[in-house]
Amino acid sequence: MADHGGPPEESPIVPDPAGSVTLEQPAEDTHMPRWVPKAMITGILLVAVALGTWQVIKVLRPLLVWLVVSLFLSFALEPGVNWLSERGWRRGLATGFLLFGLFIVGIVLVASMIPLVIQQVRDLIENVPGYIDQASRLSERWFNYEISSDKLADQLENVDISLADYARNLAGNLLGVGAAVLGAVFQMFTIGLFTFYLVADGPRLRRAVCSVFPPDRQREVLWVWNVAIEKTGGYLYSRLLLALISGVITFLVLTVLGVPFALPLALYTGLLSQFIPVVGTYLAAIVPLLVALLHDPVSALVLTVFFVLYQQVENYLLGPRITARTMQLHPAIAFGAAIAGGSLMGAIGAFLALPAAAIAQAGLSTYIKRHEVLDTELTRGTVVETA
Repeated sequence: MADHGGPPEESPIVPDPAGSVTLEQPAEDTHMPRWVPKAMITGILLVAVALGTWQVIKVLRPLLVWLVVSLFLSFALEPGVNWLSERGWRRGLATGFLLFGLFIVGIVLVASMIPLVIQQVRDLIENVPGYIDQASRLSERWFNYEISSDKLADQLENVDISLADYARNLAGNLLGVGAAVLGAVFQMFTIGLFTFYLVADGPRLRRAVCSVFPPDRQREVLWVWNVAIEKTGGYLYSRLLLALISGVITFLVLTVLGVPFALPLALYTGLLSQFIPVVGTYLAAIVPLLVALLHDPVSALVLTVFFVLYQQVENYLLGPRITARTMQLHPAIAFGAAIAGGSLMGAIGAFLALPAAAIAQAGLSTYIKRHEVLDTELTRGTVVETA
């Protein structure tokens, strides 16, 4: 039986030639620890997987963008499909009806606007020299600075020459134009097909997703899904309604004031003011004010007063009533989300960023525990309500 209570073994004593006695040092272990090769191999594999995933995402980026757009479109169409389903419609038929109606409305709007826009743009180009002369007289009277219309005419001639060359090149490359048109049609068809299946087979898709989670997690998944439908549909419908109201009222005011190009300016103002957060209202007012200023300075002054008053009415009367319980985002968060979405996916990303931010905020709010805030000088102040 081994003796575990004895003294530790001592190192052997090695006599030194000089007569002194030294202890022999144990040999050092120079072998690499066993975990180091495994860690190196694991790190290399993780880096390789990350690089491969990134390359796949880059290649499949258009498809991923189409899927994201289709997902948000399905969120927006879901309330309408549910409403028709409750009244006896088959889910697939209701989805196809809404998608076809949306397509027809888009085609009719584009077909009706193209001739009007072309004609009014042509009239605008013809009236540019007169506007420049009027602007030159105003700038010379107010700022003692003359705007040369001759230089502008030369630049317009150069633009005409460049446009003519571009048109000839474009006509000579009909194959590229046809491919671009077919690509756009294919994208629309793909997005529509994905949207149709996401909405028509929505209950089946949700059952398939929930089947991989326990009951508690299923409730959370369904709650997030329902919030996404409510936020996206509420955002889109409320923005469209506000854009319609803003566009109609702006068109009436521009028509009464005699400002030219009232219809395109009203459409531009209504859409831009509602679908660009924070600064959209001010950006939308610039172009109508410039056109009104060149037409009649008094009309521009009246239009400025109208925009200021209408913005107050929209912020304190129309907006809270129409957008109630749809989106509760701070303006800074909305602005930052729009910039981030635009950086990732362009104009589509900027448009989808607001409902995505509202969904994320609603989801996080269920997991964040809030406490009573201390009453100090730093926490006192007026609470800003956002719609």
